[in-house]
Amino acid sequence: MQGIARAIRSCQETVKNAILKDWHARVTANKDSIFSRFGSLSSSTDIREKGLENVTVADVLVTKGEEKTGAWLSCRSNDTVYDAVKNMAQNNIGSLVVLKPGQEELIAGIITERDYLQKIIAQGRSSKQTRVGEIMTDKNNLITVSPDTNILKAMQLMTEHHIRHVPVIDGKIVGMMSIVDVVRAVVEQQSGELKRLNDYIKGEYY
Repeated sequence: MQGIARAIRSCQETVKNAILKDWHARVTANKDSIFSRFGSLSSSTDIREKGLENVTVADVLVTKGEEKTGAWLSCRSNDTVYDAVKNMAQNNIGSLVVLKPGQEELIAGIITERDYLQKIIAQGRSSKQTRVGEIMTDKNNLITVSPDTNILKAMQLMTEHHIRHVPVIDGKIVGMMSIVDVVRAVVEQQSGELKRLNDYIKGEYY
């Protein structure tokens, strides 16, 4: 009887391995056609289908929508802190790239809600009497990324430097990446992976 039981378990293990091997082969073989099929869908779907190793900062910026990129992403170093914080509050964002005074968009640094709390509120200073340049993080200490930076690399930079916002620079400021954007991209990609596995189980893949 023990011999029969061992034979049955061995047979079950063989069948299990065969199924897993077949699953891997079929998913690999269908990978290109699956991605091609979804190629014309929304940017959010693109992130779910790409895999994090292929997702760039530019992909994430697109999912934020055009209303998330514009002049309000920046302020001038000679603006008051009050105006800068008001700008952030009106647009529901946590930071602004600081540009030098003048017509040219030369980066001077970055101001965040943390700067406001620690350097204005905590010290009892007046936001209307304080210029952005007095409390901003100077450009020499500024961490930035480019549109083609991989999202995992952006996450690593933010984690290593304990920051929640990084400006996206492509010759000039083109957007702002937050840790929330990074987390959302990770969640969307994992959601896509679960959907593909679920579709396979239900027989959506042939």
